[in-house]
Amino acid sequence: MCNLYRMTKGTAEVAKLFAVEPGPATNYAHEVYPGLPGLVIADGRARAMHWGFPLVLTGKQGQQLKPKPVTNAREDKLLTPFWRDSFVHRRCLVPMSQWAEAEGEKGRMTRTWYGLPGEEVFAVAGLWRPSAEWGDVYTLVMVDGHPQMAEVHDRMPLILSHAAQNYWLDGTPEEALALCRTWEDAISVERTDARWAGGGAQPQLL
Repeated sequence: MCNLYRMTKGTAEVAKLFAVEPGPATNYAHEVYPGLPGLVIADGRARAMHWGFPLVLTGKQGQQLKPKPVTNAREDKLLTPFWRDSFVHRRCLVPMSQWAEAEGEKGRMTRTWYGLPGEEVFAVAGLWRPSAEWGDVYTLVMVDGHPQMAEVHDRMPLILSHAAQNYWLDGTPEEALALCRTWEDAISVERTDARWAGGGAQPQLL
């Protein structure tokens, strides 16, 4: 489950890379955490949205609790009620430079970063929708993990090649589902001594 990633390029530069219009000037951190703004390619524009679909939970006394961001959507759940409308009508691209996973013993976990060799920015499949809680929001689509990260995690973001990006954005749901597979080429692995530390809101996975 991806709950931290890097996006090291600005809005205008990303818009040029993806041949879309830059949205309004926005601020987002180079390290993106759940519940915070990130850059998204949707409807022909590069613009900021909040990371995570709001999930409203109910407490033991029946009270409505503070929403939690659902940051990742499993590819085998895309046609379930929570995701279906966005999957059919509002697919997007999420540019990123690397994503991170926690590695090591509990309480002493460190950050391991993954990316594509030689690529400063690549596209991950996403979904988006408007929300009453946080405005426009997005989530990442997850597939089975790459063999190079098998010891760390069994899931990874759905990376889209340049050729696959238009099919994800504009293809039929059946064409989009056919793209939901593990990245076949090599990925880069950068192990660090930096301690894993959460940021933003506590994420959920559906």
